[in-house]
Amino acid sequence: MGPVRTVQRQNGVALWRQIADRIRVSIAEGRYDETGMVPPEAALAEQFGVNRHTVRAALAALGQEGIVRPVQGRGTLIERRERFNFPISRRTRFTEGIGEQAREIEGILLFSEVEAATIEVAKSLELERLAPVLRIEALRKADGRAVSTSTSWFPMPRFENMGDAYKQTGSITRAFGLCGLEDYVRARTEISAAHAEQSDLAALGLAPGAIVLMTKALNTDLDGVPVQYAVTRFPADRVQLTVTNG
Repeated sequence: MGPVRTVQRQNGVALWRQIADRIRVSIAEGRYDETGMVPPEAALAEQFGVNRHTVRAALAALGQEGIVRPVQGRGTLIERRERFNFPISRRTRFTEGIGEQAREIEGILLFSEVEAATIEVAKSLELERLAPVLRIEALRKADGRAVSTSTSWFPMPRFENMGDAYKQTGSITRAFGLCGLEDYVRARTEISAAHAEQSDLAALGLAPGAIVLMTKALNTDLDGVPVQYAVTRFPADRVQLTVTNG
């Protein structure tokens, strides 16, 4: 069954959600590959020190994500993981969101350059039109599979070194840290779907006509000052987006 992963009863996160997260990690790590089944409810309840009702709630949540499926008379079967689930919340982080579902996360800088802000970018970052911004194009992979391409804009000169920082770290969060920003939050996210553009077909390895989920997102520092405006494209057959509270 693997080592016990304790749950915290007073950390603000529901017990069933903590258990669901830990079971998801165990599945990603291949701990149940020998049987292809999640351990029985009684065993999980004992492992996490909770009642079976809490375990059932966790398994039900994983079932809604398509990770597991109850089988009458057998238990809970682990489904083949076709899509990554990417949670969107006030503290959206790509590595944390995808990380527990994949053994390897990779962020690749495609290019970066300084350009004049368009009306949309200037409005989002609360800048004057044509103000200088740093544009970064990036590709992200999970277990070797391309899961997103993104275009991000950062206000200058505050984040003039963001391109080099992202190339070094492969992570927006860690790159922000190198640029002096220790924490940030998601101010808004707009979600839509569209046919993939030619550039994304190549980068994501998609066939013509493929659908991508697209997010337009604004991140701010803890004082509410905009620090990043980003348009991200996710292949709909590999990633599902889940909006959560918190």
